[in-house]
Amino acid sequence: MILAALKLEGSGSSGFDEYLEELKGLVEAAGGQVIVTLVQARRRMESTSYLGRGKVEELKHLVQELEPDTVVFDRELSPVQLRNLEQALKIKVLDRTMLILDIFAQRARSREGQLQVELALLQYRLPRLRGIGTQLSRLGAGIGTRGAGEQKLELDRRYIRGRIQEIKRQMAKVEATRALHRKQRQRSGIKTLSLVGYTNAGKSSLFNSLCSLAHKSGSNQVEADGRLFQTLDTTTRRIDLGGGRHILITDTVGFIQELPPALVAAFHSTLEEAIDADLLLHVVDISDPNYLDKIGVVETVLEELGAEKNKIITVFNKVDLLEEQAHSGHKGSIYLSARSGQGLDSLLELILQRLQLDNSSYIQPWTTCY
Repeated sequence: MILAALKLEGSGSSGFDEYLEELKGLVEAAGGQVIVTLVQARRRMESTSYLGRGKVEELKHLVQELEPDTVVFDRELSPVQLRNLEQALKIKVLDRTMLILDIFAQRARSREGQLQVELALLQYRLPRLRGIGTQLSRLGAGIGTRGAGEQKLELDRRYIRGRIQEIKRQMAKVEATRALHRKQRQRSGIKTLSLVGYTNAGKSSLFNSLCSLAHKSGSNQVEADGRLFQTLDTTTRRIDLGGGRHILITDTVGFIQELPPALVAAFHSTLEEAIDADLLLHVVDISDPNYLDKIGVVETVLEELGAEKNKIITVFNKVDLLEEQAHSGHKGSIYLSARSGQGLDSLLELILQRLQLDNSSYIQPWTTCY
């Protein structure tokens, strides 16, 4: 794949470089490989082709020389930009939004997750059906095909609109069932804990570490690796403590800067339930040089979802990767390593205190996680 990016005037070099690295990580998460990156610095994007005319010609020559299967652009393209670029490059063109949607489509496993991703994909594709054929459109080409192509295009639009309505009906049923389960949990008095944070911050690793303390086999409950968006489907486990105490712990999808609005809308109900927990652990990769910016991204999303600030504990993960381990500077936060187990006892103690489950100074061993 070739990456094509636009560095707008006023964007800092370090922030832009980090943004490009994240985009490369998204390509790898989707199963692709970046062979070259083309960057143009401009005051503003070109409304019809995103890049300037000369840069599009340069990109066209690169495509002819390197013969990639796809060109990926660093921001969401308008339908006009997408159509013009495909016509100019004669190759499949993806933007950042479609790349993320593709990753979500690959990773979703639960029925609800698959419905949410399909809804986001259809909402993205509907206004972009007029491509040249390499990606979305099924229009015919040449003399005598225009009428049939327009008829097919209208049928495609009608099908997508109908499918969107059907998915919304199915999701409404799922949400009703989830709301019923939530009321049952509230009546039972069981406390809930959700892990939130930027993608690849280590939420799933922390989830596994907390559960492995309770699970006899010590087996992982969710898959965790270094790929972006490894976790899409919400996973919940009940952890029983000694003395009849237990909580529900939930692993959620990671956030990212400029998360596609269609995905936020599709996953809104799932995220809403997650932030409705009694306690939120905001997991941060403190070894990331740009961790403060990513904290800002997550806090903005949580604020938009209506999360209560007094329910959030910031957990700085991956302290084992720091040359000099810092354990201060952020009041009320926890520093730990989900991989090595360092700091987990302090986190457990704070969780019990905040959930008002700590009846004594002695924390009894965790017994069951299922």
